[in-house]
Amino acid sequence: MRPVAPITAPASRAALVVGTRLGAQPAFVVEEHLDELEDLVTSAGVRVAGRAVQARQAPNPATFIGRGKAEEFGRGARQLGADLVVFDDDLTGSQVKNLEEIMELQVMDRSSVILEIFGQRARSREARTQVELAQLNYLLPRLTRRWRHLERQVGGIGVRGGAGETQLEADRRMLRQRVRRLERELVKIERTRAIQRRGRRGVPEVALAGYTNAGKSTLFNALTASTTPVEDRLFATLDARLRRGAVAPSKVVVFADTVGFIRKLPHHLVASFKSTLEEVVWADVVLHVVDRSHPRWEEQMEVAEGVLRELGVEPERIVPVFNKSDLLPGGERRDGGALWISASTGQGLDALKAELARRLELVRP
Repeated sequence: MRPVAPITAPASRAALVVGTRLGAQPAFVVEEHLDELEDLVTSAGVRVAGRAVQARQAPNPATFIGRGKAEEFGRGARQLGADLVVFDDDLTGSQVKNLEEIMELQVMDRSSVILEIFGQRARSREARTQVELAQLNYLLPRLTRRWRHLERQVGGIGVRGGAGETQLEADRRMLRQRVRRLERELVKIERTRAIQRRGRRGVPEVALAGYTNAGKSTLFNALTASTTPVEDRLFATLDARLRRGAVAPSKVVVFADTVGFIRKLPHHLVASFKSTLEEVVWADVVLHVVDRSHPRWEEQMEVAEGVLRELGVEPERIVPVFNKSDLLPGGERRDGGALWISASTGQGLDALKAELARRLELVRP
């Protein structure tokens, strides 16, 4: 277990992040995943005080990492001044309950941190509805008398203490009823989106997709002459944003900026954000934006490709775009079947527009 240097203006809460190296998994992979988890925790407004890794052949059914390690990590977290322990793997409700009892600290996993961030960033009615639905679907199978950290996001629905299993069943019924109401509300939102989409049927649409923080919003601004603020943080964009832009003198298109993808993105989150991600599903062309300067760009590209496949986006509609090329060494090869650009400097944008015009001419002559 090792401490992490405090960030500037540290948050009021601090966390120990924990990774698990299972079987023959390479150690560097676990460390890379923890790097991203640290970014997630920081994006949620929590200071990362330290990190720890436990090697196991398989997860422990009761505590995931074993009771001895849980006690050790709990002591270490308190010594570092942490009041929260965040695991990089998904935990069951009973594992969270057992770990909290042993560590005497609050315990979260990667999915719950992502949901926490989404809850903080949701602004529109649609985003708030989708986030709450995802949170409830995550919470339902994990509901126990000790599960409290999502109460604020779900409007106080959850464990209130009291009558044991009878109370738990009552809470589950209320959550299921709320899930059904939210699902009905999202159906209405999807119908409204479909009507809006029909209204712009004569204008081709280009969606920007890819790993979170790959520079999609910067590229969106460059292509649409928009001045939407761009933030260097994970999941800065939740709602799909639509703006018109030109790819040729007589070729106007609608560009859609969408929520970013991430490793281990919870499936229920993808399902909940279906109406937002439909901009990707229905687009004539999808620009898969990749941060080519990132040391793990290939893995990020594979993650995004997996989500696009899950959404049913055909490969022939996808155009890979290697962004942030200005941050690469001058001698680096510019190949790989993708367009190389720098959204921040404008490098390569003319070639990108020309390729878009060519592709759109094929699908919208």
